[in-house]
Amino acid sequence: MKLQGKVAIVTGAASGFGRAIAERFVLEGARVIVADTNGAGAAEVADGLGEAAIAVQCDVALKADVEKMARAATEAFGGLDIMVNNAGTTHKNQPLLDVDEAEFDRIYAVNVKSIYLSTLAVVPIMDKRGGGTIINIASTAGVRPRPGLTWYNGSKGTVITLTKSMAVELAPRKIRVNAINPVMGETGLLTQFMGMADTPENRAKFVATIPLGRLSRPHDIANAALFLAEPDSAFITGVALEVDGGRCV
Repeated sequence: MKLQGKVAIVTGAASGFGRAIAERFVLEGARVIVADTNGAGAAEVADGLGEAAIAVQCDVALKADVEKMARAATEAFGGLDIMVNNAGTTHKNQPLLDVDEAEFDRIYAVNVKSIYLSTLAVVPIMDKRGGGTIINIASTAGVRPRPGLTWYNGSKGTVITLTKSMAVELAPRKIRVNAINPVMGETGLLTQFMGMADTPENRAKFVATIPLGRLSRPHDIANAALFLAEPDSAFITGVALEVDGGRCV
Protein backbone atom coordinates (compact mmCIF):
# COMPACT_ATOMS: atom_id res chain seq x y z
CA MET A 1 0.00 0.00 0.00
CA LYS A 2 1.38 3.33 -1.11
CA LEU A 3 0.47 5.39 1.97
CA GLN A 4 1.02 2.83 4.69
CA GLY A 5 1.70 4.56 8.00
CA LYS A 6 0.86 8.03 6.70
CA VAL A 7 -1.62 10.42 8.31
CA ALA A 8 -3.65 12.81 6.16
CA ILE A 9 -6.19 15.59 6.52
CA VAL A 10 -8.66 16.06 3.67
CA THR A 11 -10.94 19.09 3.79
CA GLY A 12 -14.28 19.18 2.04
CA ALA A 13 -14.28 15.41 2.43
CA ALA A 14 -17.98 14.80 2.98
CA SER A 15 -18.64 14.63 -0.76
CA GLY A 16 -17.22 14.99 -4.25
CA PHE A 17 -13.48 15.15 -4.82
CA GLY A 18 -12.68 15.23 -1.11
CA ARG A 19 -14.64 12.11 -0.31
CA ALA A 20 -12.98 10.22 -3.15
CA ILE A 21 -9.53 11.34 -1.97
CA ALA A 22 -10.22 10.27 1.61
CA GLU A 23 -11.49 6.89 0.46
CA ARG A 24 -8.53 6.29 -1.83
CA PHE A 25 -6.01 7.30 0.84
CA VAL A 26 -7.51 4.86 3.35
CA LEU A 27 -7.50 2.13 0.71
CA GLU A 28 -3.76 2.76 0.33
CA GLY A 29 -3.08 2.46 4.06
CA ALA A 30 -3.39 6.03 5.34
CA ARG A 31 -5.28 7.21 8.38
CA VAL A 32 -7.42 10.21 7.53
CA ILE A 33 -9.10 13.16 9.18
CA VAL A 34 -12.33 13.65 7.23
CA ALA A 35 -13.00 17.38 7.60
CA ASP A 36 -16.04 19.27 6.37
CA THR A 37 -18.47 22.02 7.37
CA ASN A 38 -21.10 19.31 7.00
CA GLY A 39 -20.37 17.45 10.20
CA ALA A 40 -23.00 14.78 9.62
CA GLY A 41 -21.70 14.13 6.13
CA ALA A 42 -18.13 13.90 7.37
CA ALA A 43 -19.20 11.45 10.06
CA GLU A 44 -20.97 9.28 7.50
CA VAL A 45 -17.85 9.11 5.34
CA ALA A 46 -15.57 8.41 8.32
CA ASP A 47 -17.89 5.70 9.64
CA GLY A 48 -17.75 4.00 6.26
CA LEU A 49 -13.95 4.01 6.40
CA GLY A 50 -13.73 2.39 9.82
CA GLU A 51 -10.99 2.88 12.39
CA ALA A 52 -8.66 4.48 9.86
CA ALA A 53 -10.72 7.68 9.73
CA ILE A 54 -12.30 10.19 12.08
CA ALA A 55 -14.60 13.08 11.26
CA VAL A 56 -14.05 16.71 12.22
CA GLN A 57 -16.58 19.44 11.59
CA CYS A 58 -14.53 22.35 10.31
CA ASP A 59 -15.08 25.68 8.61
CA VAL A 60 -11.75 26.10 6.83
CA ALA A 61 -12.12 29.89 6.88
CA LEU A 62 -12.02 29.98 10.70
CA LYS A 63 -8.66 29.79 12.47
CA ALA A 64 -10.03 28.06 15.56
CA ASP A 65 -11.67 25.34 13.45
CA VAL A 66 -8.52 24.75 11.42
CA GLU A 67 -6.41 24.51 14.55
CA LYS A 68 -8.90 22.01 16.01
CA MET A 69 -8.65 19.98 12.81
CA ALA A 70 -4.86 19.87 13.00
CA ARG A 71 -4.95 18.88 16.68
CA ALA A 72 -7.29 16.04 15.83
CA ALA A 73 -4.63 14.50 13.58
CA THR A 74 -2.03 14.50 16.33
CA GLU A 75 -4.40 13.42 19.08
CA ALA A 76 -5.97 10.58 17.08
CA PHE A 77 -3.06 9.41 14.94
CA GLY A 78 0.11 10.92 16.42
CA GLY A 79 1.08 13.40 13.72
CA LEU A 80 0.49 14.50 10.15
CA ASP A 81 2.15 13.77 6.81
CA ILE A 82 -0.33 14.93 4.15
CA MET A 83 -2.56 18.01 4.01
CA VAL A 84 -5.13 18.16 1.21
CA ASN A 85 -6.74 21.59 0.90
CA ASN A 86 -9.78 20.50 -1.10
CA ALA A 87 -12.65 22.51 0.39
CA GLY A 88 -13.86 25.17 -2.02
CA THR A 89 -16.81 27.24 -3.06
CA THR A 90 -17.88 29.40 -5.97
CA HIS A 91 -20.40 31.94 -7.10
CA LYS A 92 -22.99 31.14 -9.73
CA ASN A 93 -21.84 31.63 -13.32
CA GLN A 94 -23.00 35.21 -13.89
CA PRO A 95 -21.74 38.67 -14.87
CA LEU A 96 -18.91 39.80 -12.61
CA LEU A 97 -20.80 42.95 -11.56
CA ASP A 98 -23.64 40.83 -10.14
CA VAL A 99 -21.56 39.05 -7.47
CA ASP A 100 -22.11 40.78 -4.13
CA GLU A 101 -19.37 41.60 -1.64
CA ALA A 102 -20.39 38.98 0.92
CA GLU A 103 -20.19 36.23 -1.69
CA PHE A 104 -16.84 37.50 -2.93
CA ASP A 105 -15.47 37.53 0.62
CA ARG A 106 -16.68 33.98 1.27
CA ILE A 107 -15.06 32.67 -1.92
CA TYR A 108 -11.68 34.09 -0.97
CA ALA A 109 -12.02 32.99 2.64
CA VAL A 110 -12.78 29.37 1.70
CA ASN A 111 -10.56 29.06 -1.38
CA VAL A 112 -7.55 31.18 -0.36
CA LYS A 113 -7.49 32.12 3.34
CA SER A 114 -8.02 28.46 4.20
CA ILE A 115 -4.62 27.62 2.72
CA TYR A 116 -2.97 30.32 4.82
CA LEU A 117 -4.67 29.02 7.97
CA SER A 118 -3.93 25.36 7.31
CA THR A 119 -0.29 26.13 6.53
CA LEU A 120 0.12 27.91 9.87
CA ALA A 121 -1.48 24.95 11.63
CA VAL A 122 0.17 21.97 9.93
CA VAL A 123 3.72 22.99 9.04
CA PRO A 124 4.94 22.83 12.67
CA ILE A 125 3.40 19.35 12.95
CA MET A 126 5.03 18.20 9.72
CA ASP A 127 8.36 19.57 10.94
CA LYS A 128 8.24 17.07 13.79
CA ARG A 129 7.90 14.25 11.23
CA GLY A 130 10.82 15.53 9.18
CA GLY A 131 8.66 16.75 6.30
CA GLY A 132 5.39 16.14 4.52
CA THR A 133 3.30 17.09 1.54
CA ILE A 134 0.61 19.69 0.94
CA ILE A 135 -1.81 19.30 -1.95
CA ASN A 136 -3.99 22.25 -2.95
CA ILE A 137 -7.01 21.62 -5.15
CA ALA A 138 -6.95 24.54 -7.58
CA SER A 139 -8.70 24.50 -10.97
CA THR A 140 -8.26 24.91 -14.69
CA ALA A 141 -10.20 28.12 -13.98
CA GLY A 142 -6.93 29.58 -12.73
CA VAL A 143 -5.20 28.75 -16.03
CA ARG A 144 -7.86 29.03 -18.69
CA PRO A 145 -10.78 30.95 -17.15
CA ARG A 146 -14.34 30.72 -18.40
CA PRO A 147 -16.47 33.90 -18.62
CA GLY A 148 -19.01 34.33 -15.84
CA LEU A 149 -16.77 32.96 -13.08
CA THR A 150 -14.32 35.85 -12.83
CA TRP A 151 -13.98 36.10 -9.05
CA TYR A 152 -13.83 32.33 -8.61
CA ASN A 153 -11.25 32.14 -11.39
CA GLY A 154 -9.13 34.71 -9.57
CA SER A 155 -9.25 32.73 -6.34
CA LYS A 156 -7.97 29.61 -8.08
CA GLY A 157 -5.25 31.55 -9.89
CA THR A 158 -4.15 32.68 -6.44
CA VAL A 159 -4.05 29.07 -5.24
CA ILE A 160 -1.73 28.14 -8.10
CA THR A 161 0.63 31.03 -7.34
CA LEU A 162 0.58 30.23 -3.62
CA THR A 163 1.40 26.61 -4.38
CA LYS A 164 4.53 27.51 -6.32
CA SER A 165 5.74 30.04 -3.76
CA MET A 166 5.04 27.71 -0.85
CA ALA A 167 6.91 24.92 -2.62
CA VAL A 168 10.08 26.99 -2.83
CA GLU A 169 9.87 28.34 0.70
CA LEU A 170 9.01 25.05 2.37
CA ALA A 171 11.45 22.89 0.41
CA PRO A 172 14.23 23.27 3.04
CA ARG A 173 11.79 21.76 5.56
CA LYS A 174 11.29 18.76 3.24
CA ILE A 175 7.66 19.73 2.72
CA ARG A 176 6.48 19.37 -0.86
CA VAL A 177 3.62 21.53 -2.13
CA ASN A 178 1.69 20.78 -5.30
CA ALA A 179 -1.68 21.64 -6.80
CA ILE A 180 -4.24 19.77 -8.86
CA ASN A 181 -6.20 21.64 -11.53
CA PRO A 182 -9.43 19.74 -12.24
CA VAL A 183 -11.61 20.70 -15.14
CA MET A 184 -15.30 21.19 -14.37
CA GLY A 185 -16.41 18.08 -12.55
CA GLU A 186 -19.36 15.92 -11.64
CA THR A 187 -19.77 17.37 -8.15
CA GLY A 188 -22.34 19.32 -6.16
CA LEU A 189 -21.03 22.63 -7.53
CA LEU A 190 -21.66 21.73 -11.16
CA THR A 191 -24.86 23.72 -11.65
CA GLN A 192 -23.22 26.82 -10.15
CA PHE A 193 -20.26 26.50 -12.50
CA MET A 194 -22.59 26.06 -15.44
CA GLY A 195 -24.98 28.82 -14.40
CA MET A 196 -27.87 26.75 -15.71
CA ALA A 197 -29.70 23.50 -15.09
CA ASP A 198 -27.65 20.32 -15.48
CA THR A 199 -29.48 18.91 -18.49
CA PRO A 200 -27.83 16.71 -21.13
CA GLU A 201 -28.07 19.59 -23.61
CA ASN A 202 -26.48 22.13 -21.27
CA ARG A 203 -23.78 19.74 -20.12
CA ALA A 204 -22.89 19.01 -23.73
CA LYS A 205 -21.91 22.67 -24.23
CA PHE A 206 -19.18 22.34 -21.63
CA VAL A 207 -18.11 18.82 -22.53
CA ALA A 208 -17.51 20.07 -26.06
CA THR A 209 -14.60 22.18 -24.73
CA ILE A 210 -12.83 19.13 -23.25
CA PRO A 211 -10.89 17.10 -25.83
CA LEU A 212 -11.35 13.76 -24.05
CA GLY A 213 -15.08 14.32 -24.13
CA ARG A 214 -16.26 14.23 -20.51
CA LEU A 215 -16.22 16.13 -17.25
CA SER A 216 -13.80 15.24 -14.47
CA ARG A 217 -14.93 12.66 -11.92
CA PRO A 218 -13.99 12.28 -8.26
CA HIS A 219 -11.83 9.22 -8.89
CA ASP A 220 -9.76 11.19 -11.44
CA ILE A 221 -8.81 13.72 -8.78
CA ALA A 222 -8.29 11.05 -6.12
CA ASN A 223 -5.82 9.22 -8.38
CA ALA A 224 -3.87 12.43 -8.96
CA ALA A 225 -3.83 13.24 -5.25
CA LEU A 226 -2.54 9.76 -4.46
CA PHE A 227 0.33 10.20 -6.92
CA LEU A 228 1.32 13.55 -5.42
CA ALA A 229 1.10 12.16 -1.88
CA GLU A 230 3.00 8.91 -2.35
CA PRO A 231 6.79 8.45 -2.06
CA ASP A 232 7.14 7.85 -5.81
CA SER A 233 6.59 11.59 -6.38
CA ALA A 234 9.23 12.58 -3.82
CA PHE A 235 11.09 14.84 -6.28
CA ILE A 236 7.99 16.69 -7.48
CA THR A 237 7.12 20.03 -5.91
CA GLY A 238 5.66 23.31 -7.15
CA VAL A 239 3.62 21.58 -9.86
CA ALA A 240 0.03 22.44 -10.79
CA LEU A 241 -1.11 19.18 -12.36
CA GLU A 242 -3.91 19.60 -14.88
CA VAL A 243 -6.46 16.80 -14.64
CA ASP A 244 -8.61 18.16 -17.38
CA GLY A 245 -8.96 15.85 -20.36
CA GLY A 246 -6.94 18.30 -22.44
CA ARG A 247 -8.99 21.42 -21.65
CA CYS A 248 -5.89 23.59 -21.12
CA VAL A 249 -3.97 22.45 -24.22
